[in-house]
Amino acid sequence: MNGGSFGQRGSYGSLPCYGKLSTIARKQSSKMPPASSRDKERVLLVVCRCLGRRRVAMLLLVALALLVFIWGSLTVSKETTSPIVRPMDSIHFDNSDILSHPSVACRSRANSILDHPCHKFALPPPPPSGGRRFGPRPCPVCYISAEQARASIPCSSSASPVLRNLTYVVDENPIKIESHGGSEFGGYPSLKQRNESSDIQEAMTVHCGFVKGNRPGRQTGFDIDEADLMKLEEFHEVIVASAIFGNYDIIQQPKHVSEAARKNVPFYMFIDEETETYLKNSSALDSNMRIGLWRIIVVHNIPYTDARRNGKVPKLLLHRLLPNVRYSIWIDGKLQLVVDPYQVLERFLWQQNASFAISRHYHRFDVFEEAEANKAAGKCDNSSIDYQIEFYKKEGLSPYSKAKLPITSDVPEGCVIIREHIPITNLFTCLWFNEVDRFTARDQLSFSTVRDKIMAKVDWSINMFLDCERRNFVIQAYHKDLLDHMPPPVAHVIRHPPPLHRDSSAGRNPSKNSRRGRDRRSGSKQHRKAAAALGFWDAKGFPGSVSQHLVFEVQLVGEIKLWS
Repeated sequence: MNGGSFGQRGSYGSLPCYGKLSTIARKQSSKMPPASSRDKERVLLVVCRCLGRRRVAMLLLVALALLVFIWGSLTVSKETTSPIVRPMDSIHFDNSDILSHPSVACRSRANSILDHPCHKFALPPPPPSGGRRFGPRPCPVCYISAEQARASIPCSSSASPVLRNLTYVVDENPIKIESHGGSEFGGYPSLKQRNESSDIQEAMTVHCGFVKGNRPGRQTGFDIDEADLMKLEEFHEVIVASAIFGNYDIIQQPKHVSEAARKNVPFYMFIDEETETYLKNSSALDSNMRIGLWRIIVVHNIPYTDARRNGKVPKLLLHRLLPNVRYSIWIDGKLQLVVDPYQVLERFLWQQNASFAISRHYHRFDVFEEAEANKAAGKCDNSSIDYQIEFYKKEGLSPYSKAKLPITSDVPEGCVIIREHIPITNLFTCLWFNEVDRFTARDQLSFSTVRDKIMAKVDWSINMFLDCERRNFVIQAYHKDLLDHMPPPVAHVIRHPPPLHRDSSAGRNPSKNSRRGRDRRSGSKQHRKAAAALGFWDAKGFPGSVSQHLVFEVQLVGEIKLWS
């Protein structure tokens, strides 16, 4: 065996690999078959020569790199379908499996929620008890992407149990016959009519505001300009609505809204003339009656003197103002929406197969406790609250207990309402409004009474999700009157400590210097303890403001000396 050419690596001066192999084959055909060991040695020689060629080696490297790339891409695709938990934030899934085709505009309600990418999502455990109480905070919520959420709009409406056709009372001259019969705008429904409205039938006619006029918004006591009424009559799959009356809040602009929602979802803000005047004087309102994403709808001839009651009209009777809308999200004027509307609807309605969703109160579950809290906070006249609660007690209202499960709470946090506009949900908000019109404007007190009466008659329920989930997609701001009374921020004055005066005398006793240093540090700790007891403590451990570097000394007589 001649090894002279063995190990040649250049692409020049040697025959191709297949040429050597054919030569060996011709030689073997003219002689006797060699021993098996000799065949193995020759095959090994050919393989080594092939591997020694640069072209073959490059092909093998490319093939190996391709295999590594395919294996890595499969691993990454598996990992992207698993949730990424971010504390106090949203969890988004980009699982394209729930979309059958990019052109799909809706989904069937028969799809199982077990196949949903958020099905296995669970809230993290609550923080340990004890220590400082931080109050209500947002918690993680699982959303799919805005594009997938929009494609998840159900093709058909939810079933409305029993009730199929709902119409509303029209009365041009309503007459008040009872002392607590509501308002002229509501039509003064009697107690008999109130009780009959809870008896669910296939076709019903109930009081639902706007009793005057032939169309809500036209000479009904809640009047809207004709151009705006035509806009409100347009068909939309989804809308977002809010209201500010009495110049009570500052308009908050939505954030993280997808391009599809900006194009297809109207944002309506109902305001009164007082608020309109303020917005015009502040140059916030443009000629197209828009402020950012919000289309401003001015309401004239408002029915109530109380701005909070006026706000209940669009909040609870939105289906009457927008008769051709499938889904709506209501947020109070003090709230800022920070999640795409399609994602909110998918998470709290479509994913749950629900037609009405509202968050429960973060702390109170019982109507009686809510009434006492309202009286303590001065939310309403105490005698009016007592009258309402006593009335409900005679009808059978009892304190909330675990016996009401699966109902998780009797008290909602009513600043957000997510709903589908179908007859049963329209009836619920009509009757809820009638309670607000008859009794106090505190809608949390009447919510459970109306809900329980309907649930006793038909198979229907409300998705009462956690308040921390609500705080994930809306941010609450201060009411305008509180902001107006807040003092302006105080500018911090930077005061540098005086320079240290060094003693020029030499030959000090080191032990004395060490002792005095310990005493000085001990005194500093006492000053810090005294300042902390008075609340003068900042995040970096300095008494008072970090920029002031102030030292406080508390004397026995209770006085405070302050020097810089």
